[in-house]
Amino acid sequence: MTTTPRTLPVTDLSLVVLVGATGSGKSTFAHRHFKPTEVISSDFCRGLVADDENDQSASSDAFDVLHYVVGKRLAAGRLTVVDATSVQQESRRQLVRLARQYDVLPIAIVLDMPEEVCAERNAARPERAGMPRHVIQRHRRELRRSLRGLQREGFRKIHVLRSPEEVDAAEVVLEKRFNDKRHLTGPFDIIGDVHGCSSELDSLLGALGYVDGAHPEGRTAVFVGDLVDRGPDSPGVLRRVMAMTASGNALCVPGNHENKLGRWLGGRKVQHTHGLAETIEQLERADAEDPAFREQVREFIDGLVSHYVLDGGKLVVCHAGLPEKYHGRTSGRVRAHALYGETTGETDEFGLPVRYPWAEDYRGKAAVVYGHTPVPTASWVNNTLCLDTGAVFGGKLTALRWPERELVEVPAEKVWYEPVKPLVTDVHGGHQGRPLDLADVHGRRIVETRHMGRVAVREENAAAALEVMSRFAVDPRLLAYLPPTMAPTATSQEEGYLEHPAEAFAQYRADGVQRVVCEEKHMGSRAVALVCRDADVARTRFGTEGYAWAAGGGDSGPTGALHTRTGRPFFDDAEATEQVLDRLRRAVTAAGLWEELDTDWLLLDAEMMPWSLKASGLLRTQYAAVGAASRAVLPGVTAALEAAVARGLDVGGLLERQRERTADAAAFTRAYRRYCWTTDALDGVRLAPFQILAVQGRSLAGAPHDRQLDWLDRLVDTDAVAVGGLLQRTRRIVVDTGDEESVRAGIDWWLEMTGAGGEGMVVKPLDALVRDGKGRLVQPGVKVRGREYLRIVYGPEYTRADNLTRLRGRFLGHKRSLALREFALGLEALDRLAAGEPLWRVHEAVFAVLALESEPVDPRL
Repeated sequence: MTTTPRTLPVTDLSLVVLVGATGSGKSTFAHRHFKPTEVISSDFCRGLVADDENDQSASSDAFDVLHYVVGKRLAAGRLTVVDATSVQQESRRQLVRLARQYDVLPIAIVLDMPEEVCAERNAARPERAGMPRHVIQRHRRELRRSLRGLQREGFRKIHVLRSPEEVDAAEVVLEKRFNDKRHLTGPFDIIGDVHGCSSELDSLLGALGYVDGAHPEGRTAVFVGDLVDRGPDSPGVLRRVMAMTASGNALCVPGNHENKLGRWLGGRKVQHTHGLAETIEQLERADAEDPAFREQVREFIDGLVSHYVLDGGKLVVCHAGLPEKYHGRTSGRVRAHALYGETTGETDEFGLPVRYPWAEDYRGKAAVVYGHTPVPTASWVNNTLCLDTGAVFGGKLTALRWPERELVEVPAEKVWYEPVKPLVTDVHGGHQGRPLDLADVHGRRIVETRHMGRVAVREENAAAALEVMSRFAVDPRLLAYLPPTMAPTATSQEEGYLEHPAEAFAQYRADGVQRVVCEEKHMGSRAVALVCRDADVARTRFGTEGYAWAAGGGDSGPTGALHTRTGRPFFDDAEATEQVLDRLRRAVTAAGLWEELDTDWLLLDAEMMPWSLKASGLLRTQYAAVGAASRAVLPGVTAALEAAVARGLDVGGLLERQRERTADAAAFTRAYRRYCWTTDALDGVRLAPFQILAVQGRSLAGAPHDRQLDWLDRLVDTDAVAVGGLLQRTRRIVVDTGDEESVRAGIDWWLEMTGAGGEGMVVKPLDALVRDGKGRLVQPGVKVRGREYLRIVYGPEYTRADNLTRLRGRFLGHKRSLALREFALGLEALDRLAAGEPLWRVHEAVFAVLALESEPVDPRL
């Protein structure tokens, strides 16, 4: 007799429990239909704890292991199959409890085989040959008692196979969860709570470009629920949304108001409050026009899925918000959270439940877009966005264009329903949300970067960075980037030189980089400037409400930040910071860069001069002290030796060495004095910008350096004419590493510049982000410091032949590795900032840069 093939649908994330007497063929079935790693066998677990899969005395420990492994797999979101008899209700109860704990569907596949079949199979297995017949009979009796109650136990799907032929003809087919729409990549237009505002919905769809419910560019509308109640035309909204979803032009998740309306339509007793009475009245009028409409609405609501995971898992849409642990899960608890959110158990002064601020703690990778709790303005908080902007209360109807992350709004035509309480922002922190907390930085950290993969931060380094960040850094909302350290060029073998451009050009040529730009290295202090168009932009984009503001710039608050490469404020008072930012802002305005770069803020990397502006303590205690000591001692020693030579003593060699030491000490003093001068407020201060790092919506770290310097030349030129000469140009020359004449010109330029007292130059690939032939990041820049400048670093007498020989053994590998890792982290911070990711995500990379600065590396490099 031919058995009709049978399909057994199994949800792709579920707990599948195989139920059957010993010898019913569960293990064979599992091996045929599931991956070996998906199947957790009680026999295997018994073998793990007792070295004998048939040792029944080890069953208790074996099932402890089984439940533990099942829990770990379900927590990781993996299909799991339990291969055990599971004929007793208690054993199944524990598995159903695990499925509920991890919000997955429990599915039972029952192999109800005849007693003779089970007995024959056991007899054919040596380890089971002595199995008493009454064990099989007991298993089958327990199984038969259980069959009718499996659904009541919580199993959502039950497949029963009653003969070997049915088993052989069965085929397990994995089904995607209803909420799994990761294959849909959009683009999407996600629309907030409509609440019966049909006219506003028509206006918003028009503003988004929809014509007759469809978008000419194939965009898909996604509604976050609460289509009905309170507004003037809930049936009109339902008709529009139902038609769009039926035609494939829209998706919709249910809101708590749809859930309540659906229960009323199904004949359940519900209170006619919070706008339901108005919707019922409107539906009764609609029934007169279309008697089938009410049933269509009921079916539509019944078919709505609690939430959707979209765009490869990058986007989650639900009604009331959803923590990451619930994304893509299926349970009553997940549905309840998606519909109603979570409350603290308290009520506010208006008698409404106090919502738990889950978004402030959200750390998930997917953006969560939701509604439910009306707010005056939609703003991002930790990669979550509430789109309920109170259209029915006289606010706005808001949509998010994804992946563009652009908001589109239309105002309400009137106050259709008086709110119980005023609209207030549900969470604090504006666009950014909260910065890192201890849980984000404690212990060893791994940061995923786009350009270098995983970058590790050791626990001890993280602790050092936490100390600096918590005690000394600028306000974290304005700290978006820390510059990486820079590796020096390979050690030179040129006579009299420790560093020389020839090695830098040769290294880039070996890496396949043909064109490099050599930029003048300014001897000052690194300064990162965040320049906003005004204080309103700083508040809106960077959430500076409540900023501790004690400057002479008025009450408007900061317009940006100016900090060192370790995140500390560059100046001690906010007034000096605002003066620099104001000069920069006026230069940006005069140069037309706001419009050209389409931004209201920009992030600059620069060098602030003179060096003495920030390094006065270092100068006094280290460099000036050496110079003063040499001037106090060496002239007397030289004079005494000269007198001794005059008296005929044979100390000429010693005298010559002392004269060399005197000359070296004088050169050392001249070297550091070149970078020190007196300033009065901003008079005498110079700022040399050399890169625009990021603007609104874009990281510019990958922009070619010649384009970068063209922008900055315009900034410097307009500052000189229209503002007052704070900014200083960065001189440069482009070198072709494969052309000897071009390389010689680069070397001559460096010799001329350093001979005139310049610090040296930085050599960078002209195209900024470059990889070598093996796909590895090439050093973003190497510094080639001048011969005299290196006296400050290595001491007055470093140029002596014996000292140079010793210094040429310096090890650069760790410094180069550190420079690349910090560069990748800096790029990651800029990418996250430009993408509008939450502040904690930006700070994860920024914090890691600061942590890596604690690694033990020769500071002279």
